[in-house]
Amino acid sequence: MAAENREESILPHAETLAAPPTTVDKIFDKCFRTLTLVFTWATVLLLAFIVFRIGGQALPAIKEYGLGLLVSSDWDVNNNQFGIWPQIWGTLYSSLLALVLGGFFGITIAIFLTQDFLPHKLEIILKNIVELLAAIPSVVYGLWGIYVLIPILQPTADKLHSSFGWFPLFSTSFSGFGMFSAALVLSIMILPTIAAISQDALRAVPGKTKEAAFGMGTTRWEAILRVILPTASGGISGALVLGLGRALGETMALAMLVGNSATVSLSLFSPASTLAALLALNFPEADLNQTGVLMYAACTLLLITLVVNMLGTLIISTTTTKGGER
Repeated sequence: MAAENREESILPHAETLAAPPTTVDKIFDKCFRTLTLVFTWATVLLLAFIVFRIGGQALPAIKEYGLGLLVSSDWDVNNNQFGIWPQIWGTLYSSLLALVLGGFFGITIAIFLTQDFLPHKLEIILKNIVELLAAIPSVVYGLWGIYVLIPILQPTADKLHSSFGWFPLFSTSFSGFGMFSAALVLSIMILPTIAAISQDALRAVPGKTKEAAFGMGTTRWEAILRVILPTASGGISGALVLGLGRALGETMALAMLVGNSATVSLSLFSPASTLAALLALNFPEADLNQTGVLMYAACTLLLITLVVNMLGTLIISTTTTKGGER
């Protein structure tokens, strides 16, 4: 009798769960799919419109200067001589330096906050503090770099230059404004993105995977480095790609700290320039011809970002496939 009553109490609930979609459900589902399709195509069209407008204004400069603009270092507005190779070098160099620093500390923070090193409440507090870094405006980072970071770095940089000036990375004296201070601030700016996405990737690793590693006699760090990190490598790679994309397009903080000098040097202490800083600083006073050159530089930055994203997608696909095979 009790079993029959239990079946009667479960049956209506089961029928409710197994009921076919109503007309309202079908209409809602159709509207949602339609809106998704509309916003997807709107995003594609918006990107195409941006590329079309920028490319259209850059076309005269592309025809006049050709690929020579990309490999030249001259920038003389009076003589109509333009080259953006130093800016391309500065963009790639500063972004890769920031990615190395921000990626290392971002992944380290993600491991620290997800692998039970701290009490749960303290993990939440530290996680919110790290994510709060993403809300700080770029100009504030620039001011912090000028008035706080550079005075701290100056004595150490002077010692490195005096002791290891023969080494290419320290061959230039540190004036405060240069690649090192800019890349260091940039690494702090991309750190929240890398840390947040890496945390999600590490938390997505099944608990049984970690338990199986411990069951085979691994230590905590062996399990983290040899099992958990490789399993989450796809998500971590995505975090690094997004961080690199953020670094490539950063403008204000780099314009304030990088020194804005059209030089190509391996030295961390040498002033440099980036494509984003070039665009921000020269557009207000640009004439028609210079505007075309700057649009050419903008197209170059878009192309670099596109290539980086394509390579990142390939890396993510490869690491995800290897993680699945593993």
